Amino acid sequence: MALVIFDLDGTLIDSKIDLVNSVNAARGEMGLAAIPAAVIASYVGNGAPVLIQKALGPGATGAELKHALDFFMAYYRQHCVDNTALYPNVGSALEQMHSAGVALAILTNKPVRISRLILERLKVADKMFQIYGGNSFEFKKPHPMGIEALRAESPADTAVTWMVGDTLVDIQTARNAGVSACGVSWGFQPEAFVSDPPDLVIDDLRELADIVAGLV
Repeated sequence: MALVIFDLDGTLIDSKIDLVNSVNAARGEMGLAAIPAAVIASYVGNGAPVLIQKALGPGATGAELKHALDFFMAYYRQHCVDNTALYPNVGSALEQMHSAGVALAILTNKPVRISRLILERLKVADKMFQIYGGNSFEFKKPHPMGIEALRAESPADTAVTWMVGDTLVDIQTARNAGVSACGVSWGFQPEAFVSDPPDLVIDDLRELADIVAGLV
């Protein structure tokens, strides 16, 4: 059976509004005006510290970055599922793969505790045999460390392993780990696939579920 490793934001969950609101709340805390949602979405993918660094701009001091990051994390923890939901058909696709015995896991650059909290509140955490975040390892994606750990821990035969995501970071992570890369056509940054096309691009997660569950 296959091992399927998922990114979180922009892949399984539509968290854009809550992330945008939380980033702009942090900017407000620092006396800065709000910035557009599309700009903030383009910053997502490399973890919260990078997100806040980009949101504050190059002139921010170390102390300002720390304060803004602490504020962002506290605010986001309180509001992480105000508007966040699974993308269409994600729940049924995860159920299909889980029921077929496919090993499912999360590898996100989002902090692990809040990732687990969101998945629990959306009632899909129990489908994952492991959930890893950006603070679970010494290096974040696109370093292959996370995928290598999951392959070692997986209850499945990991000769067939997929990394699924919506950004170039996810595709690079798959390449660095020597596994198959699946891009999703929804999400935050699918336009990045032009420069580095994944092995497969899907419009519906059920397409991948059919492949890895052996139903096509």
